[in-house]
Amino acid sequence: MYTDPISDMLTRIRNAGRVEIEQVQMPSSKEKVAIADTLKQAGYITDYEVVREDKHPALSITLKYKGHQQVITGLKRVSKPSCRVYVKVKDIPRVRGGLGTVIMSTPTGIITGKQAKEQNVGGEVICYVW
Repeated sequence: MYTDPISDMLTRIRNAGRVEIEQVQMPSSKEKVAIADTLKQAGYITDYEVVREDKHPALSITLKYKGHQQVITGLKRVSKPSCRVYVKVKDIPRVRGGLGTVIMSTPTGIITGKQAKEQNVGGEVICYVW
């Protein structure tokens, strides 16, 4: 059993990209599906689906590649169970000088930092993607 399922998800995506695996599977949850949806909208993954295996649903993510290089070059978990990081809308960070994306959990759902600024909401910084 792991204590931080989101870190586990990000690590599985990172490791699969390093060995050029097209699909990666993990246990599913509403939060993981919302993060996968945000990654798809931002153009970092090709697709995702929830697969029912036995009693437990699994999340299957299809990674996106350009040639032999993964589109996601880096993932960094920011807010952890032991140290939550919350920001106001004016303090939403820029990732890699604007070349990356911030994924945030807000009252309106899990969205990118750009969408949070457009909606004028702050929230918990989940991770950085670049």
